[in-house]
Amino acid sequence: MTLNEAKCGTECKIVSIADESSKSQLMRMGISEGSKVVCHEQLPMGPVVVRCKRQEIAIGRKIAAGIVIE
Repeated sequence: MTLNEAKCGTECKIVSIADESSKSQLMRMGISEGSKVVCHEQLPMGPVVVRCKRQEIAIGRKIAAGIVIE
């Protein structure tokens, strides 16, 4: 399953991030493969908002579609 398919309120573990550019940007925000995040909100036709380590981060739909979770 990918991050853009996660339901609000679910805790997810990031398995892989497809795009290398996105991977480096997310690492700067403290999110990498193996990180646990909570899907906080799915905005209609907008970003996926996740919580990780006391911060909320909005991730674009295209990027979220390339993030595999379990």
